[in-house]
Amino acid sequence: MSVSMTDRVLAEAFGPREATALRIKQAVLVVAGILLLTVAAKIRIMVPPSPVPVNLGTFAVLTIAAAYGPRLGLTTILGYMLIGALGFDVFVGSTAELNGVSYMMGSTGGYLFGYVLATLALGLLARRGWDRSVLLMAAAMLIGNIILYVPGLAWLSYWITAGAKLDAATYGSLWNQTMAWGVTPYLIGDAMKLALAALLLPAVWKLVGKARA
Repeated sequence: MSVSMTDRVLAEAFGPREATALRIKQAVLVVAGILLLTVAAKIRIMVPPSPVPVNLGTFAVLTIAAAYGPRLGLTTILGYMLIGALGFDVFVGSTAELNGVSYMMGSTGGYLFGYVLATLALGLLARRGWDRSVLLMAAAMLIGNIILYVPGLAWLSYWITAGAKLDAATYGSLWNQTMAWGVTPYLIGDAMKLALAALLLPAVWKLVGKARA
């Protein structure tokens, strides 16, 4: 299998590849991706003993990025962000009362920015063929999660400090509180999503190959 930057991503392996029909397919994929991101963000799963629900938003973001590639993936995630910024209830914790830019500037704002960076990274790795191997896809998902967490934790740390929400008596330090709020509750869920994506995309590629055999 070639791993050059000319490798096709999954979205390019089926359907029209040129002219108006290609643009229609891309538009449909963007709309479908935005709908999937919205639904996934609202699906919450409790993973005992953590009291914090795990959502499928990050799984959807990284999987769409790998399936769509960098350009179409970025178009989809930016469209999703724009709809959220306009006030529609599409984010994990957004509500009718808290939405739009106000929500995006809240505690999870850094993770939303991380979505964009991770989408670009996963799309480029998929373009290199990483989405066709279970091990490489697992590595790509891990890289995407790390990229997502960096701005997420940086912004959360700032948000805690700026909002005078530091609870030194409970957590001991800003670092400990940031990790307790922004990382620890999600580790189990992230591992599950990583494993699922690592199995899913290579399996779909195999089905595509068999369909053409």
